[in-house]
Amino acid sequence: MNKGQSGAWIGPRPTVGQIAAMVFVGTIGILIPGLQPIVLGALLAQRHITLSQLGATASVELLSMGLAAALGAALLPRRRLRAIGVAASLVLALGNYLTPLASGAAITGLRALTGAAGGILIGVTACMIARSAAPERWAGIYLSVQTLAQFILAAVMTAWIEPSRAVHGDFGMLAIAGLVCAVVSLALPAAFQVLPASGTGTIVMPPLRGLAALACVFLVLMFIVSIWVYYDPIAREAGLSSHISDTAVYVSLAFQVLGGTFATLCAGRLRWFPVFVVSAAVDLVMIGLLGTHPSALLFLFDAAVFGFIWLFILPFLVPMTIDADPTRRSAVLISGVGLLGSSLGPSMVGLIISPENTQGALWLGAACLLCSLAIATALRYLRPRALQT
Repeated sequence: MNKGQSGAWIGPRPTVGQIAAMVFVGTIGILIPGLQPIVLGALLAQRHITLSQLGATASVELLSMGLAAALGAALLPRRRLRAIGVAASLVLALGNYLTPLASGAAITGLRALTGAAGGILIGVTACMIARSAAPERWAGIYLSVQTLAQFILAAVMTAWIEPSRAVHGDFGMLAIAGLVCAVVSLALPAAFQVLPASGTGTIVMPPLRGLAALACVFLVLMFIVSIWVYYDPIAREAGLSSHISDTAVYVSLAFQVLGGTFATLCAGRLRWFPVFVVSAAVDLVMIGLLGTHPSALLFLFDAAVFGFIWLFILPFLVPMTIDADPTRRSAVLISGVGLLGSSLGPSMVGLIISPENTQGALWLGAACLLCSLAIATALRYLRPRALQT
């Protein structure tokens, strides 16, 4: 058994309260990816942004979030975590508060700011997961908690906030969440243990196999978000109402919670590669179903299965990455790299779709999924010497 899977924490084990705080701040930091179809749809409906700006805004926010999460996990000082958490939370709250007051390019700039603040908070949680005794289990717990929070907010946004007040109500809730996060950040640990062979304050590149695993993570998230962000236009092309597309979002989020919970329960019992292959096969079927312009019932069924597989497969990318790079230098970058993939997908889709034809989102998603499957297969069956420098 390698060091990355030794079953021991790297550094002192945090207290229960500190672990809860780290999971909480990461959950608030990553709320927006699950809510983008709703909040960006509200901005679009009230003409704060155009359809072309929707994809750009989604991409810019996720790009800044991914860069901040990756660079934060690699470069942030291991001390003063509480001050960093409080500052990032306040910036997140401010950006969300100001968004309903802006339009056009100003919204894109504000979402970039909030994305960066959220990414720093995500980096804190990613550092904890990479240092934990059971990274795949903590990844599953984190994914389940974050998705449950997204589900609750999505349900409130769609059921209790009037459409005419959706923009102010949606972003007002996100601003309040940022303020609560600032308070919780005071319970973070004072510092993290430096990872083996990672140095202090400098980036040490992962080995080639680790980079290949991160490329796989990148493509998986690019596939998912390329389709997820455009659920509303896909539903409209199928002749479905915005109510159905909004319902599909929180149905998907509910099943994401189930998928993440099931993955947590299966941690240590299932191997990552069979999970990857089966999940990819199911997702390809779901992509095909969306391409048939399904009825409302089938659209909701597709959203449920898509959501379940989304959160079920992600925790198993952690042991895949640790197998490829036992030092865990690659593992701390998973969240950031995944968000970078998430950011690229919507912008590429925005170049190839129109309100009358959303098939490009499905084709791009399928291509990314197949490429990720090819990389995962290579990691599984090629001997390490063939991929190491």
